Amino acid sequence: MKCFVTGASGFIGSNLVRELLARGHRVKALLRPDADEQALQGLTFERVTGDILDRALLQREMEGCEWCFHVAASYSLWMRNYAPMYEINVEGTRNVLEAAGKAGCRKIVYTSTVGCIGLPKKVNGQFTPTTEIDKIQDGQLSNDYKRSKFRAEGVAYDLFRKAALPIIIVNPSAPIGPGDVKPTPTGKVIVDFLNRRMPAYLETGLNWVHVRDVAIGHILAAEKGSLGQRYILGNEQGNWTMQQTFAVLEKITGIPAPKVKIPYWFAYRVAEVNEMLSFVTGKPPRAPVAGVKMAKYTMWFNPAKAIRELGLPQTPPEQAFADAVAWFRANGYAKK
Repeated sequence: MKCFVTGASGFIGSNLVRELLARGHRVKALLRPDADEQALQGLTFERVTGDILDRALLQREMEGCEWCFHVAASYSLWMRNYAPMYEINVEGTRNVLEAAGKAGCRKIVYTSTVGCIGLPKKVNGQFTPTTEIDKIQDGQLSNDYKRSKFRAEGVAYDLFRKAALPIIIVNPSAPIGPGDVKPTPTGKVIVDFLNRRMPAYLETGLNWVHVRDVAIGHILAAEKGSLGQRYILGNEQGNWTMQQTFAVLEKITGIPAPKVKIPYWFAYRVAEVNEMLSFVTGKPPRAPVAGVKMAKYTMWFNPAKAIRELGLPQTPPEQAFADAVAWFRANGYAKK
């Protein structure tokens, strides 16, 4: 298949390009003029320079493509002005999906997030991981990134229902592994741990998944996914607390895990101070308020649907962390 990929230089996007090429597909990748292509080194694909706000470019360059993967997004937990995030994540999504429809793409895979899925509630002291059918509550849309992606999902559903576009939605959980150039907020947890910049932690729960499984899940969604459906791309064994996460990192690296658990109220106050300083300095806060708000919830999910219907791979989360640590160390993110 000839595939059009947005966000190709990003963490998930670059791994997707690699997996598509490994399976014999041809890739046409949309890259911004200032894109860091480190994660794409050594890969052979067709480059298109531009962005997802250029509707004419999208329509022109998608002609002849059979599959479209819209992975590009603005992902940040702190910005001085969030208007560009909404423009990219909502209107950019509309531009890409409509252009793919007009170009005649047979499958359009939109990359959303588990941040658009309802979070588990504690029953008898236990959390039951949620699935694709669990609706998110307004209060759980705790930051602008999640709100913008929720609106973008709405755009995708509208275009499926009203314009009959062949859209499939995938919702990655917390991917880790090689190629996290930026790094992402989840990757930064590992980098900070490696550099011993984490004397204490705020307890929460995340569903960890190997980024390679997420990339393969995108391809499986195009091959086998039902139109108008969404699929959690996660790991059924990856629902861990942060305490469990740091215990695994300690085992892999030999670096002692932090033992001090920070109370939520204290973390929130520190985050507020950090953000006030950031508005003065212009530098992103080490602990944004949005991140603290997210940590208030246990973000555990059940990927059974993707495993059952798509055959989503289930690389052990321990291996995902080992691969991430090895990549960060090899690429100079960890101090000697």
